[in-house]
Amino acid sequence: MAGLPSIRTNRARDGWEMSSLMSLEAILSSLTLLVVAGPVGLMACFLPWLSVNHQLSEVNIARVVKGTIGISLLSAICAAGIMLSQGLGQHAVELGDWVVTRSFHLKFKFVLDLLSLTYVILTLVLCATIGAFATRYLHREHGYNRFFVLFGVFLLGMVIAALSDTVETLFIGWELVGLSSVLLIAFFHERPAPARNGLRVWVVYRICDAALMLAAVMLHEIQGGGDFDHLVGPSGWPHNDALTAAPHLAIMGLLFVIAAAGKSALVPFSGWLPRAMEGPTPSSAIFYGALSVHLGAFLLLRINPVLDSAPWLSALVVALGLSSAVFAYLSGRVQTDIKSALSFASLTQVGIIFIWIGLGLNELALIHLVGHACLRTLQFLRAPSLLHDHHQLENAIGARLGPEKVQWEQRLSPGLQRGIYRFGLERAYLDSLLDALIARPFVGLFKAFDAAERGWTGWLNAEPTAKPKTTKERA
Repeated sequence: MAGLPSIRTNRARDGWEMSSLMSLEAILSSLTLLVVAGPVGLMACFLPWLSVNHQLSEVNIARVVKGTIGISLLSAICAAGIMLSQGLGQHAVELGDWVVTRSFHLKFKFVLDLLSLTYVILTLVLCATIGAFATRYLHREHGYNRFFVLFGVFLLGMVIAALSDTVETLFIGWELVGLSSVLLIAFFHERPAPARNGLRVWVVYRICDAALMLAAVMLHEIQGGGDFDHLVGPSGWPHNDALTAAPHLAIMGLLFVIAAAGKSALVPFSGWLPRAMEGPTPSSAIFYGALSVHLGAFLLLRINPVLDSAPWLSALVVALGLSSAVFAYLSGRVQTDIKSALSFASLTQVGIIFIWIGLGLNELALIHLVGHACLRTLQFLRAPSLLHDHHQLENAIGARLGPEKVQWEQRLSPGLQRGIYRFGLERAYLDSLLDALIARPFVGLFKAFDAAERGWTGWLNAEPTAKPKTTKERA
């Protein structure tokens, strides 16, 4: 009988700990939804006015952007503080099962861990900086409202992708980021070059999106769902469970690597990166200097146990990163405009980040990603005024700035110098190779399918197949 009070005390303590844990999980779930609610609220403010073709004032747009991003950023910081203080490695927020069968389920789920919180806080901080800069940089610019609508789409896609815990949730954010990126590249659509370059980027994005979709299908076939938890384990990033080597996992990992390479402009998809500089400077800074170009690295950090299960996959990631870094360095040396030079400098660092991932140095890769994104954003935003200040200073002193240094290229033979220069100037002929090896065969294949379909339908309908008209007949 004497032990009854201690048993009741232990039960009461266990009940209090259980209730406090449940309340803590409820708070974290609410904060996670608030992080996503900020970009959703931003789009909810823009879309009704856009549907009636009414333009908000610049002052109101600036207030809405600052308010919604501020709510999301404050919620993310609070969630990170709670998880650090309580020693929680991971917290998942399920939004319900959308499709459920005996061997398959499709659900949308968010997760809070070291990787997702770091990336989402980085996204919100840099988007807040770009938003404040763009309200002044694009002052009285034609398309001011359109820019911030696309900016809101990009922000929503980045937040969803950063917090995703299933491949279908990631795919939604992935697509929103790609769509907004292409539309902002073609922002100045009254000129032919931005629209043409936007279409080129869209074609490359379709390739990496197809690889991601095939990887999602394989993930569902392997484990019956798209949850990343089944790949990385419940401990939370970077403490992931090891996976056994299997051919189907290696093929799925290869598809993820292709998707990441296309999104981060690695070789052989690097040709689209300088074309993306056609957009406004704020979009170039946030997309191809800071966030979008690192989304492929983020994907590989999320599924890094798949890379560890096949050593040749890790070696492939290292090779892609190394070749991209070398290519970007050589091409960046011969660029004549500052934005293209910065884009190749960004690609050089992204290639090094992929090398860290391939070597298994995931924490170092995340630190490098955060530092590089912040630095490159500052450089892109400073680029327009930097050239003006540089020219003014040169005019004031009457001479060029900096001492003349002997570069390593000057020690090579003239023929080798010309070859390297041509290689960098032509950007390794990657655009021509993609056209010849991927785009034209793809278009030709579907033209053949179209011709076969027309022939079969004509035969089934007992109609003669119409011959293509000649030039004279069309005239």
